[in-house]
Amino acid sequence: MTLLRADVAPREIFKPHAYQRYCIHRVVTDPILGLFLDMGLGKTVITLTGVNDLMYNRFAIRKTLVIAPKKVAEATWTDEAARWEHLRLLRVQTVLGTERQRLRALATPADIYVIGRDNLQWLVDHYRQAWPFDMVVLDELSSFKNPSSNRFKAMRLVRPKIQRVLGLTGTPAPNSLLDVWAQVYLLDQGQRLYPKYEQFRSRYFDKAVWMDYPKYDAKIGAEDAIKAAIGDICISMKAEDYLELPELVQNRIPIELDAKARKAYRDFERRQVLELDGEVITAAQAAAVTNKLLQMCAGAVYDENREVHEVHAAKIEAFLELVESLQGKPLLTFYGFQHDRDRILKALRKHKGLEVRELKSAQDFADWNARKIHVGLAHPASTAYGLNLQRGGNHICWFTLPWSLELYEQAQKRLHRQGQQEKVIEHLLMVKDSMDEEVAKRLESKAKTQQALIDALKARIERVATS
Repeated sequence: MTLLRADVAPREIFKPHAYQRYCIHRVVTDPILGLFLDMGLGKTVITLTGVNDLMYNRFAIRKTLVIAPKKVAEATWTDEAARWEHLRLLRVQTVLGTERQRLRALATPADIYVIGRDNLQWLVDHYRQAWPFDMVVLDELSSFKNPSSNRFKAMRLVRPKIQRVLGLTGTPAPNSLLDVWAQVYLLDQGQRLYPKYEQFRSRYFDKAVWMDYPKYDAKIGAEDAIKAAIGDICISMKAEDYLELPELVQNRIPIELDAKARKAYRDFERRQVLELDGEVITAAQAAAVTNKLLQMCAGAVYDENREVHEVHAAKIEAFLELVESLQGKPLLTFYGFQHDRDRILKALRKHKGLEVRELKSAQDFADWNARKIHVGLAHPASTAYGLNLQRGGNHICWFTLPWSLELYEQAQKRLHRQGQQEKVIEHLLMVKDSMDEEVAKRLESKAKTQQALIDALKARIERVATS
């Protein structure tokens, strides 16, 4: 629980870029707004500057609530508010910890209250009809993309009581345009994309069936129609259009399996059953099968009792060769499964002189940025949002790629963001002719859909007078 006051020093002078001035202007003038800004463009300082103006210059708001991922809620907003001179008056209060600590935080006078999104339902239940926040910032709006989720339902319940809503995300359509409805609904309460999800889906998508699962494909012209419908309340910018970032280079490292491991992989893929050490591992659904195949690519699989069975060491060996080739340069490594992490840690214990650490705490992140860590291990879900790790290195390794484009891009941007001084090299460990390659193709395919949305929503800065 942190209360940030103006006497934190030293502070920097904020000199906004033209695009940041434009976005601040929109935050101040538009009661509902979606800022679909790429990672590294400064969504946090833009928001804080707008809130500061609304509160202390225009007296338009009294209390602001920021709903953010847990790690972002813990530090990002307070750190950013403490950084800039023009935000000296802002009091930022985190609402974290036990229920008693959260209640004490809510009773502490402040301008901005920052709560983890997992506690949103608790907050709504706590205030019931006496909702005190006239402005709400949804940090990582895309985490509200599921209209069946509790967090969406909780926010929907209090949405009519809120005067101003600002949604922040760099990935508005992480999987498909279907994800846009819930996010836009929390902005305009269904005015632009229909009040009900089913109406939106039937209007813009055709239903099909894939492997016994319903699948929805956008109708011809649907993308353009959706973009046109929401263009007045959503602005979008890509980092490469506004920042001169160092180049991002992808280095795919092909991995060949030996005959035994390849046969096991093929047999499991074909029959969806793999027998290892007397244990029978079954996968009843396609999703479970692909998950198991990714585990096999990594080199180990879980059985029904969560026991780990090693299949091969090919990817571990390739990873160790990569570490050795870097000659001590820091390597931020993203794993997909716990046994990935455990096997990597075990393999690296043999290499004395390497500082290897799983990045979990604020001290871990600080040590990474101080370049005290040679290999930093992280799951993409734990480091995806808001963390600035660009000072700690310029090499990323994907031991196992995620299916989620959002997690992939957000994790990638921990290093490839404003402040990075070196070319960022992304190493992908890819078992040849395997599910590894299929995931990479799927991520590329989903990126095209999202890019189309972002391009169409790009802000027309030249048409807006900023000052």
